[in-house]
Amino acid sequence: MGANPVLGILFHWIGGFCSATNFIPFRRIRRWSWEIYWIVQGVAAWLIAPLLVASLFVPHIFTILRNSPRGAIGYAILFGVLWGIGGLTFGLSVRYLGIGLGYAISLGLCTAFGTLIPPIYTGTMGSIAGTLSGRVILLGIGVCLAAVVINGFAGWSKEREVTAEDKLEAGESEYSLVRGVSVAIFAGIMSSCFNFGLTAGAPIGQVAARELQSAGRLQIWHNLPVLIVVLWGGFLTNLVWSVILIVKNRSLRQFAGEPGNNPMRAGHATGSTMMDVDPRELIQRIAPGILVQNYVFAAMAGVIWYFQFFFYSLGQTKMGRYDFSSWTLHMASIIIFATLWGLAFREWRGTSLRTRVLVGIGLCALIGSTLIVGYGNYLQAK
Repeated sequence: MGANPVLGILFHWIGGFCSATNFIPFRRIRRWSWEIYWIVQGVAAWLIAPLLVASLFVPHIFTILRNSPRGAIGYAILFGVLWGIGGLTFGLSVRYLGIGLGYAISLGLCTAFGTLIPPIYTGTMGSIAGTLSGRVILLGIGVCLAAVVINGFAGWSKEREVTAEDKLEAGESEYSLVRGVSVAIFAGIMSSCFNFGLTAGAPIGQVAARELQSAGRLQIWHNLPVLIVVLWGGFLTNLVWSVILIVKNRSLRQFAGEPGNNPMRAGHATGSTMMDVDPRELIQRIAPGILVQNYVFAAMAGVIWYFQFFFYSLGQTKMGRYDFSSWTLHMASIIIFATLWGLAFREWRGTSLRTRVLVGIGLCALIGSTLIVGYGNYLQAK
């Protein structure tokens, strides 16, 4: 498990792409309310995929969990619960701000808290700042946060320029800068608890590493059992909230085909003639084929989401002594690919040249921040 920052950055970029892509299948879901497809993707992302994938690479997964310290499991679940609150509100921030801006603000704050608080808490920040490699890494983190501020200005400019028709065309029928930013700030702070959960669950990874060594397998997989436990906590939070919404909105029957409304489904603006009406939306119940597709797309979103942390766990093992910087690399990569998806889905349609230039500058700064952080880890490894 020697340090290899170049390979670590590659893993983090793949993970960032997975995270930024997982919302795309949601746009294909028809006539399901948010809480329905959110909990379906949650079952796939937080229960099925972590256990299934870990079982493929790590032998005796249940023995590992049974032999792990109870305290480590308890704290990992606790931080998973807190992260689940952030993940839940993060979904709302994307709903209100769109993919590009929602990811940028939420994950920017998540980057700051998730990267800096662990070394501050453990008392290692002084030693990190006392080395050249550590200072380079901190510079990269600063560049990442500056890029988030730039994206924030781009979002403010977009709010003033984009018409309601353009927002509907991009699947942003509920776009609200004030509401979205408020939710995104809270989501960013709480989402950083995922990194704390991984740190608290490190003893679980140590038990897994010994099991992998005795089985003659690569120890690069030792963090996969930790993900299982942290995601248990996240699932618990999201399950409770989804059930509350299902009861409140009386949407339980949507699992069986009763129609609802997907707030993230992009569509053309509706005019005053029948040519602007999608006849499929006039059907009383969801057709069986469409209902199956909804389950498939929601589960697909969950599996894609899980693989962000699959690759994160691999990348973290390659970053060397300053592996705390993995969180910055991961978050910056997510924002980079989310921004690109936002551009691909024309979320910035109707904006001025100044706004698009701000988006471009923010994107370049994010890419630069990952390279700076990676170079800092390279200096440390060297």
